[in-house]
Amino acid sequence: MQNIKGKTALITGGSKGIGLGIAQSMLDHGMKVLITGRSESALDAAKNQLFSSDEGNILTYVSDVRDHDSLRSAVDTLLSEWGNLDVLIANAGVGHFAPIDELSIEDWKETIDINLSGVFYTLQSGMEALKKSKGYFITVASLAGTNFFANGAAYNASKFGLVGFTQAVMLDLRKYGIKVSTIMPGSVATHFADHVPSEKDNWKIQPEDIGQMVIDLLQMHPRTLPSKIEVRPSMPG
Repeated sequence: MQNIKGKTALITGGSKGIGLGIAQSMLDHGMKVLITGRSESALDAAKNQLFSSDEGNILTYVSDVRDHDSLRSAVDTLLSEWGNLDVLIANAGVGHFAPIDELSIEDWKETIDINLSGVFYTLQSGMEALKKSKGYFITVASLAGTNFFANGAAYNASKFGLVGFTQAVMLDLRKYGIKVSTIMPGSVATHFADHVPSEKDNWKIQPEDIGQMVIDLLQMHPRTLPSKIEVRPSMPG
């Protein structure tokens, strides 16, 4: 089992939901975590919610994944504070759902720019640091990256593209000792698409479940790479 205590990570979209769940799991295992998000107030709230025995293990940075310069600055902040980047998690995402004849150009563009191009920018910002650390790059995709559905043209396109992108990246980067995986969750109890989690969501995957999955990947023997992981609730709601 790999020792991950003291390892560093950057998580995009880390102020709530899956990103926050991953951050807490990492902190629970002694890692140092920087979370990004577009809202300073949401990041402040997340930092107050996260628990770590050492407050120096948590950093926040206001960044939009559509802005490569802001991502580069987030990585530079992490490197300045902790010296190296071991894990980069592209988690930030949005969902716009409508029949294709009603889908707006603005919603299409935002979905592709954040869910797909934003992941490219995220990786570009941390690429050299991951090469130095022989680190791990993980994308959070969706079962919508393999299962299409009505009203999902934009979201399906972004997630199908993300799965393909991540698998190609895995082949490109393994020669540098960088491991790459994509996690494809089904129904998760988060605030995604303006949903408010409640007890009715107890049947769903919980953010901490994805967090545990990330920890399992990081602790796995380096000879083994689960490059694409589908995960769904054990029983449908």
